Amino acid sequence: MSRLIVPSLRPNHEGNVLTITPKSAGWQYIGFEVYTLKPGQVLKKETADQEVCLVLLAGIAHLSTNRERWENIGQRMNVFEKIPPYSAYVPAGDSFSIEAVTDLELAVCRAPGKGTYPARLLAPADVGVEIRGAGNIERQIHNILPEQKPADSLLVVEVFTPEGNWSSYPPHKHDQDNLPDESYLEETYYHKVNPGHGFAVQRVYTDDRSLDETLIVQNGDTVLVPKGYHPVSAPPGYEVYYLNVMAGPVRTWKFQNDPDHEWVMTSKLAAK
Repeated sequence: MSRLIVPSLRPNHEGNVLTITPKSAGWQYIGFEVYTLKPGQVLKKETADQEVCLVLLAGIAHLSTNRERWENIGQRMNVFEKIPPYSAYVPAGDSFSIEAVTDLELAVCRAPGKGTYPARLLAPADVGVEIRGAGNIERQIHNILPEQKPADSLLVVEVFTPEGNWSSYPPHKHDQDNLPDESYLEETYYHKVNPGHGFAVQRVYTDDRSLDETLIVQNGDTVLVPKGYHPVSAPPGYEVYYLNVMAGPVRTWKFQNDPDHEWVMTSKLAAK
């Protein structure tokens, strides 16, 4: 298996099925975990020097931090309901405790924090929903923690790609600290596939092809994108979801499209 794919495993005693740390990924900024909790199961963690975005992928839970408490948050039972999730922002120097009310799938997104902003609930009404692209590169975007909303490092978004369509397309990259034209951002893609026995295809490649991998991605896999372009394809018969986490030295998303394929966007929008 490619070193860029991190598969989900059976849950451990905490319900953890997937863990990515900066050390395991070989980079500096992003940590990412997924937990599957049973009703009544509780997960408690300190944030230490990291800020955290908790995304309730599916299920209902009670959530508390050092100063806040929210009860019975969550509404979708499956990501493919395509309604925005409940999430929460928890700063560095804080902690969180989450108790599953129903079966719960939880993503824990981490990046360096300074404790600048207080903990807050990110309700579905706070999530910007947009349709991006056109034709067979059209997809639905949920902006959970975009750069317009306060945080120290994290950027979090989820994407729904219809069967037969492509997303993160035209291929784009953000691997150069070259503002205002391009920002350096590490990125993870946590994939779900419907039906679950299907697959997605993701390519990760650089201009000089020193990195050039085409990945077959299963339900529950995470793809690491340390650099390069990273388009995704949903095969006919299977819709694909992914949760993106990005972080880098500057919290802004400035990307460059692959010049060989940038024309496709203009062509598709002109035909719409």
